[in-house]
Amino acid sequence: MPGLKRKVRHVAQIIDGKQVAAEVKRDVTERVQRLRERGIVPGLALVLVGDDPSSASYVRSKRRLATDLGLNAMVHELPVAIQELDLVQFIGRLNEDDSVDAVLVQLPLPSHLHADRVLAAISPEKDVDGLHPANLGRASQGKPPVWPCTAAGIVRLLDFANVPIAGQTAVVVGRSRLVGWPTAQLLLSRGATVVQCHRQTVNLSSYTRQADVLVVAAGVPHLIGREHVRPATVVIDVGMNRVDGRLLGDVDFEQVAPLVSAITPVPGGVGPMTVAMLVANAVSLCEQRRGKRG
Repeated sequence: MPGLKRKVRHVAQIIDGKQVAAEVKRDVTERVQRLRERGIVPGLALVLVGDDPSSASYVRSKRRLATDLGLNAMVHELPVAIQELDLVQFIGRLNEDDSVDAVLVQLPLPSHLHADRVLAAISPEKDVDGLHPANLGRASQGKPPVWPCTAAGIVRLLDFANVPIAGQTAVVVGRSRLVGWPTAQLLLSRGATVVQCHRQTVNLSSYTRQADVLVVAAGVPHLIGREHVRPATVVIDVGMNRVDGRLLGDVDFEQVAPLVSAITPVPGGVGPMTVAMLVANAVSLCEQRRGKRG
């Protein structure tokens, strides 16, 4: 009918973490090949304390990917009742082992062990998760040896999707040492103006609606709905919440996706990036330690 305007349904760009992770893996494979041509095989030590099924599954997946990409990945299974001093001494031996370039202690640890003290025992030069206190301090200056894996994966997703960071307003919901805080620091180092929200934040939507980039890492299923976003926002959902047998993000995808510029799904968004960036970090530490030699 003449003059009738058709309503066009908005479709957000879906940022595919599996596709970006595949790109990271190709890059890692090429870097490992260059190291191997010089007789250097990157070594990754994975420390598993106890027999928690989820932790064991995570460690197996990390070892499998690292091995597939050409690293020498070793799993060290330690008894659940190990004393903290014995664990720290074991980590010390990994620090001294020149064939080990990167060390990861799988979290969470049994309740009698203090994670802060255990993580601090890892040499900063071998800290693949980027969680050593010295490396967190370097992150606050924008210059850690490696960025924590999820934070690095988030920014890699943004780069892949050609999302500008410098000069943009980035809002990070969550302030955990593992994800929220390092993500805020990494975005800040890339030139974003960063606002960090948390469980004490009053009127959350007044902040999130300012975001050009919204990163949600609160661990609360469907915390973010349509009232929290505006059309120009790029949404990165870090949440992995199992509810009634379903995996839900911190963002209500059905509500938010029709409104925003781009969004990561759950599953298939940030999740695939974390393990890929772990292996990439291990190779980076190897390059920093041994790639300079000869």
